[in-house]
Amino acid sequence: MGVGVDGSPRAAIYDVVIIGGAVIGSSIAWFLSSNPDFDGTVLVVERDPTYATSSTAHTNSCMRQQFSNPLNIEISRFGAEFVRDFQRFMGDDPEVPEIFVNHFGYLYLAGDEMFAARLRANQKVQAELGAGTKIMTAREIATTYPFYNVDDIICGSHNLIDEGYFDSGTMFDWWRRKARQHGVEYLHDEVVAIDRDHDRVTAVSLASGESIACHTVVNAAGPRAVEVARMAGLHLPVEPRKRYTFVFDAAEPLERDLPLTIDPSGVHVRSDGNAYMAGCTPDLDPPVAYEDFAMDHDIWEDKVWPTLAHRIPAFERIKVTSQWAGHYAHNTVDHNVIVGPHNEVSNVVFANGFSGHGLQQSPAIGRAVSELITYGEYRTLDLTPLGYQRIVDNQPFIETAII
Repeated sequence: MGVGVDGSPRAAIYDVVIIGGAVIGSSIAWFLSSNPDFDGTVLVVERDPTYATSSTAHTNSCMRQQFSNPLNIEISRFGAEFVRDFQRFMGDDPEVPEIFVNHFGYLYLAGDEMFAARLRANQKVQAELGAGTKIMTAREIATTYPFYNVDDIICGSHNLIDEGYFDSGTMFDWWRRKARQHGVEYLHDEVVAIDRDHDRVTAVSLASGESIACHTVVNAAGPRAVEVARMAGLHLPVEPRKRYTFVFDAAEPLERDLPLTIDPSGVHVRSDGNAYMAGCTPDLDPPVAYEDFAMDHDIWEDKVWPTLAHRIPAFERIKVTSQWAGHYAHNTVDHNVIVGPHNEVSNVVFANGFSGHGLQQSPAIGRAVSELITYGEYRTLDLTPLGYQRIVDNQPFIETAII
C-alpha cells in the first residue's frame, strides 16, 4: 500500500517547505516530524509522486562503511544502525516490519600497488571507527571465494559486517507513512519560482498557481537540485549523470553469495537474490538531460561483460534479464553531499549532490537536517565539513573511495 499525495496545500504558510519527496526529502520530513522538540509545520512538494524517474527508484540499495574519510564512515555506520534497528527507530510500532538486509559485504580489488596502499590506509581508518573491514591477500580471496580469477590482483578490502544491500523501499515507504501520520503534508505539484527578500527566502510559487509562504526551504530535489537553487539566485554544482545497471542470470550460478565486487576496471557486480546485478561508470560521463534515460547497450558488450568473464570465469555464459539507466545527482566539486544552509541565504538548506551515496546516507542526513532546523546546530554528527562553505572556498571534501 503506497502513500497518497494531497491535491492542495492546507495552509498558506509553513515552517518548512521541502522541495523533493523522494528518499532524502522523506527522511528529513520523518526525522523532523518525529522530533519531540520540533512543533512546526512541514510541506513536501513532489513533482512526480510515482517517483518513476527519481534516483531513489533506480538505486541498487547498497550500504558500505568502506570510505576513506572518517565522517563518511560515521554517516554510513549510523545508516547501518538505523536499518538494523529500524523498528526501534520507528517507535516499536508493531505494524512496522523489519528491513531485509543481505550482509554479503563489499570487496574492493586492487590490481596495482598504488591502489593496494590506498585500501590498506583506508582499512586502518575504518577499523578505528569500528568497521569490520579486513585486508585479504589474493590467496585468501581465492580460498574464500574460489570463483574469482585473482591472477592480476594484489589484495582486496572486504567487510561482512553491516555491508551489502537492503530493502530500501520499505524504509522509504514507512518514512512517508509515518511523516504523514505526524502531520507532514505531501503535495503533488512543482515549485516553479522562489521569492527572496535580500538574505531570506520568503515563499515558493507552484505550477498550480499558488504561492506558499515559508520560514525555511529545504532543497532535496535530487538531480534537479541546481534548478531549484537557481530559482533562489543561488549556485549549486550538481548535475545529472547517467549510470547503468544490468541484472543477469548465469548458466553456472555461483555456489555462494557474491559480494559487491569492485573490479580495478570500475565495473561492479553483486548477487541479487537468485540473479546478479552489475554496472559501471561510463568512460565518457557528461551531464545529461533530465528526461534522458536511454540505455547505451555498447557498455555491456564492450566493458561490463568482458570484465565479468575475466574476473569470474563462470560468468562467461550469462544472460541479461533486465536493465535500466538512472541518474546520479553528481557534485562536480568533490562527489560528496552538500548539506546545510547557504552561506548567505541561511534559510535555504541543501541536501544535494550525493553522487550515488544518497540511499545509504539518508538516515544520517535526515537526522542532521532535522537537528539543524530544530536547534540551529548539529547535535549528533557534525556535518559542517560537508557544508556549502567548502563550495564557496573551493576546498573539496576529500574522499578517495568513490565508485
